[in-house]
Amino acid sequence: MLETIRSIVSILSYFVLPAILVGFPLYGLIKGVRVYEVFVEGAKEGFEIAVMIIPYLVAILFAIGMFRASGAMDFLVDTLDPVLGWFGIPAEVLPMAIMRPLTGSGSAALVADMVAQYGEDALIVKMVATMFGSTETTFYVIAVYFGAVNIRKTRHAVPAGLFADGVGVIASVYAVRLLFGG
Repeated sequence: MLETIRSIVSILSYFVLPAILVGFPLYGLIKGVRVYEVFVEGAKEGFEIAVMIIPYLVAILFAIGMFRASGAMDFLVDTLDPVLGWFGIPAEVLPMAIMRPLTGSGSAALVADMVAQYGEDALIVKMVATMFGSTETTFYVIAVYFGAVNIRKTRHAVPAGLFADGVGVIASVYAVRLLFGG
C-alpha cells in the first residue's frame, strides 16, 4: 500500500510544474484575460517593489550573517539536539527550521550545502527540502513586505507565521519519514 502511494506521488510529481505553467495562462485565456499584458504589468510593479525593499533586505541579510558568524546557530543546534532526538527530529534539520523564517536565499543555500554534504537522496536532505517548500520566510515577509507598505504594527502576523512554520517543520519530518521510511 505504502509503496503504491510512493509510486503514484513519484509519477504525479513529473506533471505538477508543467500543469501549472500551462494551466494558469490557459485559464486566463479562457476567462478572456490578456495574459501577456497582465504579466508585463505585474513584472513592472514587482520591479518597483524590489527597489523599495532593498534597505529592508540588506538589514535582514546582515542580521542573518551575524547570527551564523557568531556561532549562535551551532550553539543552538548543540543545545536542542537532545530534545529534538526525543521527538524523532534529526538535529541536522534544525538550521533549516531556524533559517527558513528569516530568509529564502539563506535557506536555499542550506539545502544546497546539505545536498553537497549528504547527497541528494539522503533522508535528511529530503526533510530539509520539504521544509523549504512547506514553510515561509516569516520575518522576511514582515520586514520587507510589511515595511514596503508602511505597516508597523504586525499584531498577530508574527505568532501566526511562526506557528505555521513550526507545523510545517514537524509535518515535513513526519511526512518524509512516512513516504521514504526511516
